[in-house]
Amino acid sequence: MKNIVLFGFMGTGKSLIARKLRDILGLEVIDMDTLIQQREGKSISKIFAENGEPYFREIEKKTAIELAEQQGVIISTGGGVVLNEENIKNLSKNGVCVCLQAEPETIFERVKPETHRPLLQTDNPLETIKNILNKRKINYLKVPYKIVTDNKTPEQICEEILNIYNKI
Repeated sequence: MKNIVLFGFMGTGKSLIARKLRDILGLEVIDMDTLIQQREGKSISKIFAENGEPYFREIEKKTAIELAEQQGVIISTGGGVVLNEENIKNLSKNGVCVCLQAEPETIFERVKPETHRPLLQTDNPLETIKNILNKRKINYLKVPYKIVTDNKTPEQICEEILNIYNKI
């Protein structure tokens, strides 16, 4: 049984959609960032602050390789997992990979109440979102399937994902 692997920038709905898919399919959800935090014993923000982004990206890569071996799970990836193309390739081996997308303004509205986003600790978070999305655009294009989440209910998004999953 293939995995469902959700990619996308922060605030595009990966965690929410993973939980909704779990409720529909009864499959286990593995959140990569949560798994890394549990293993490291600290938050992503703290990992970034104490060890740096390169250290985090290396752990992320090893976790992607490990999770690619799973069967029949829903994997919610971290927003930057696409920065290493090998992560997409590894997770695609046994996964239907879907990139959730949203406009920068939608993302900003969704994440502005949250304080655990290390990349958004800036004077102008909306501009930061636009800049990071622009830099990662080419990476997100490498994910085989894309779904825009703006102005859609979680149920509509899940239906689109299941339509893709059931065709493969």
